[in-house]
Amino acid sequence: MQGTLSLHLSRRFGFRLTAVTNAALVLLGTAAIALLAQVRIPLPFTPVPITGQTLGVLLIAAVLGARRGTASLGLYLAGGLVGLPFFAGGGSGLAHLTGPTGGFLVGFLAAAVIVGSLAERGWTRSWLKTAALFAIGSLVIYFCGAVYLSVFVGLRQALAMGVLPFIPGDVVKAALAAALLPAAWKISAQ
Repeated sequence: MQGTLSLHLSRRFGFRLTAVTNAALVLLGTAAIALLAQVRIPLPFTPVPITGQTLGVLLIAAVLGARRGTASLGLYLAGGLVGLPFFAGGGSGLAHLTGPTGGFLVGFLAAAVIVGSLAERGWTRSWLKTAALFAIGSLVIYFCGAVYLSVFVGLRQALAMGVLPFIPGDVVKAALAAALLPAAWKISAQ
């Protein structure tokens, strides 16, 4: 196992990943996702807005790995469910998890496990693997979100409203990550 960027940086700069530093990384990951969720562009034809959440979910999982990334997502979801303004546009509460966008929120958790696991195996060290990693993570989120959205609007509409409009933006996010993460590895190795 090759490890994540956070593990590499901790070794590089001489600090140990203790329970306290792990907790701090999880909290920082949660805060980053909650902040990126506030970047929200509503679309008139769908209940699913364009947000920064997916970028946050995939970046945090890629940098922190499966355990800490999933813990960050779990804390993010729990915080939003108990009333903290973590979800898109400052939303919170159970209605977000049971409403049309709930499948995307669940998909975030599933994507964190998969992306974090692959990142631990070195998938963030090259631009091609990083782009593939983000594509896989996005597909997991799309799948969970579209399946659940289809309960409300049917599968064809779920794809039209919850997947297709978001592909161009997710391609841009994958390209951004593919440029940044391998560069961070190279810079940290110097």
